[in-house]
Amino acid sequence: MVYMLEDDANIRNFVLYALNNSGLEAKGFERPSEFWEALKEEEPSVLLLDIMLPDEDGLSVLAKLRANPEHASLPVIMLTAKGTEYDKVIGLDSGADDYVAKPFGTMELISRIKALLRRTASNSTVEYSVGGLYVNTSKHIVKVNGEEVQLTYKEFELLCLLLENMGTVLSREKIISKVWGYDFDGESRTVDVHIRTLRLKLGECGGMIETVRGIGYKAVDIS
Repeated sequence: MVYMLEDDANIRNFVLYALNNSGLEAKGFERPSEFWEALKEEEPSVLLLDIMLPDEDGLSVLAKLRANPEHASLPVIMLTAKGTEYDKVIGLDSGADDYVAKPFGTMELISRIKALLRRTASNSTVEYSVGGLYVNTSKHIVKVNGEEVQLTYKEFELLCLLLENMGTVLSREKIISKVWGYDFDGESRTVDVHIRTLRLKLGECGGMIETVRGIGYKAVDIS
């Protein structure tokens, strides 16, 4: 099931028609209150989320989802007219899995939805324990010496990517591709900023993230 939270009836009806005729069951909602009520009955496989909405903006909706353990892992694609690089960075850093700017191609949107569904379906629970660091991927839990640490969605994805490739140097370009999406066109400095904040939040375990000058970063066991 695909949910779409979009207040423009023309866009909403057009997308729902396309999705339902491509083999994807979909429901649409005009207001966040309608979406929250529907979420009590059924959690969708993917949420298409507009930013500019009545009563409550899309970023607020996204923040509430990511803060709720029951819905923290719900795949979300931002679908909005706010298409600048800055808007994209804000959306992705807030926890969106993908970001599609209006106007968009229907076939591209359907392709992205199916790609996201394949990616999330293949995810299984993985636990990492390196020195004082503990990470549970499905529960979105990070602990340092037993104390839980709060990471943003992108910081968490970045940490998991480094742990998954322990000891392997990852270039900034590869990190951007894996964490921010294949079409992310921001500067690689975005990675540097997130690495810095991630190290700070991990405290003494932050030292496990090493800089490889001129290439990128890698995670190492410093225990």
